[in-house]
Amino acid sequence: MEAFDGAIGIDLGTTYSCVAVFRNDAVEVVPNDQGNRTTPSCVAFHNGEVLVGDSAKQLASRGVTGVVFDAKRMIGRKFSEKSVRDDVKRWPFALEEGEDGGVLICVDHNGERLRLEPELISARVLAYLKRCAEQFLGRRVTKAVITVPAYFNDAQRERTKAAARIAELEVLRIINEPTAAALCYGLGLGSGAGAQGTDRAVNVLVFDFGGGTFDVSIITIDDGSFAVRATAGDTHLGGQDVDAELLRHLLEDLRQRHGVDAATQPRMLAKLLARCEQAKRVLSHATTEEIVVDGVLGGGEEYTLALSRAKLEELCARVFARCMAVVQKAMKDAAMSPEDIEEVVLVGGSSRIPALRTRLQEAFKGKRLCGSVHPDEAVAIGAAVQASIIGTAAEQQSARTANVVLMDVVPLSIGVEVDDGRFDVIIRRNTTIPYRATKEYSTVEDNQEEVEVQVFEGERPLTRHNHKLGAFVLDGISRAKKGEPTITVTFSVDADGILTVTASEELARVQRTLVVAASERLSEAAVQRMIEAAQALSVKDAAAVAIMDATQRLTRGFAELEAALAAMPLPLSAKLQRRVAFLGHGKDWLARQLPTYTEPKVVEHKTAKIMKLLQKAMKTLRRESRKGTDEEHGSEDNDDGGGGGDDDDDDDDGGGASAAAADGGAGEGGSGGGGPHPREALAGSKRSRSNSANKEG
Repeated sequence: MEAFDGAIGIDLGTTYSCVAVFRNDAVEVVPNDQGNRTTPSCVAFHNGEVLVGDSAKQLASRGVTGVVFDAKRMIGRKFSEKSVRDDVKRWPFALEEGEDGGVLICVDHNGERLRLEPELISARVLAYLKRCAEQFLGRRVTKAVITVPAYFNDAQRERTKAAARIAELEVLRIINEPTAAALCYGLGLGSGAGAQGTDRAVNVLVFDFGGGTFDVSIITIDDGSFAVRATAGDTHLGGQDVDAELLRHLLEDLRQRHGVDAATQPRMLAKLLARCEQAKRVLSHATTEEIVVDGVLGGGEEYTLALSRAKLEELCARVFARCMAVVQKAMKDAAMSPEDIEEVVLVGGSSRIPALRTRLQEAFKGKRLCGSVHPDEAVAIGAAVQASIIGTAAEQQSARTANVVLMDVVPLSIGVEVDDGRFDVIIRRNTTIPYRATKEYSTVEDNQEEVEVQVFEGERPLTRHNHKLGAFVLDGISRAKKGEPTITVTFSVDADGILTVTASEELARVQRTLVVAASERLSEAAVQRMIEAAQALSVKDAAAVAIMDATQRLTRGFAELEAALAAMPLPLSAKLQRRVAFLGHGKDWLARQLPTYTEPKVVEHKTAKIMKLLQKAMKTLRRESRKGTDEEHGSEDNDDGGGGGDDDDDDDDGGGASAAAADGGAGEGGSGGGGPHPREALAGSKRSRSNSANKEG
């Protein structure tokens, strides 16, 4: 078969997938072999065969075991994650923990127990969609643009790309689902509505509520430019959470009315889950639905339950509230009000739920909800547009897509750990990608031969509250005093959202690179929780940072003062003795009281007193050192330039030094004379610190 010279667009969904192609200046949604424009993301291992799509889903509705679905909810996750443990309760298939801590799906096939990674299930779905496209085009397909939720992390993105490779597809680009939907909306494709938003700049909110994931993106569309202003989401929130609430209701009703525990019976569970999904769909159009399931009760009796739309809304109120919280988060990040939004674009099958539409209209003050794009097809159509742009030579580009420019963003701030565990951000959340940023750092110890570059993502100022992405050691750096070597760290996020970190030291000509490994990526997509926690704990975090800064500055100041005192001839002048009388109390306060403060302003205020004492002591010490005199030679009388005001300070320092020291805090200003290093310091690795200790010994 001759190869197709373009690329297809695939929306690899949790519950349903869709494939489309852009050709002849138009987008065509590819039907599957059943004639349907969307395909269930199901794979069945049944009677020695492997079935994909509609045929697999039909088996699931009959309660047949060996049907696997929801692979997207497992891909890139750890077996130990709470989300996996919660979901497995409603899945009629078993899971096991892999050697790397990942998820393995267990199915019986041809007399053998198979343990499959989620990406292998996704690969089956992708391969099926690829075959459907080949039958539709009459050409061999090798390239694709695949969409993922905006809040998918690197592990999930990389595993999705791995699934495509297994399906023998070259991934030209991974793009975010809301961005793809905005392409469909903005170009007026697949809707017959004409190009929307192309005559003037408009802000649209894409509400993408799919089967298993949820994203909200605010995008400005202006003459072919699609700029993401903010994105928020939850990779473990979708229509299946509505199904799960209905399922819990049915299971409880079965226990109470009939004394049947169906939760432990996979065949019953599969049947009930299928009817819950069906009821959810019906109640988007009707106000009541009767659930009827056979084979659940004894004696051939059918299980029946009347369900109203009002009851569904009551059961799922928390799910809908979570959705609206994400909407508000995106609006806040974009610094926009409802009046700034031109239109709300509904994407994903679950966006049809009336209760959600009502809440959106209330939140946006009756603004029209866009119905011109197909919720199930918009993402695949946008992916097909992007596939055409990337996979077609410039001179062959369609006039409709030639000027399209996509500008997506990173969902979380990323950076490195600097000395004492602080998080130094290199690329901030909601920065447009692709993006590259470079920062310079230095060493924390004299003669340090290596530094450890630890990479984190999150929104908290201390790395212990964020998520570690990876680490590597840059060794062989030039030996010098601390703060002198220049370590250059570069972060690069490509158009797929994949992060590459490079560290180098030019003088020694050493360099190391880290492409953040999927095994180290954030496996619990708790981005929303991390951001909310950052807001709730902002005061506490600020105090912790202030205390950390104070500790560094005062420790350096005390050390500098003690070293200078040790070099002074004895006896010390009376004035100098008064100046340094606070030193012992100050060091004790630093160790005991400083860590107990919880208000940043209090820390700053109290530290200012200590800093003033340090500066005066160093000033007196330096002058006496230069003059080479002591109290008996009369230096005290004119030490501070002859002004009487400073002598008044002497009284405060002598009598109040201990009290001030026991009162202090952390805040602005440098140490007794040196101040902070001009660059942040990267800590040495454990190995380098032990080597340094051995050399000093």
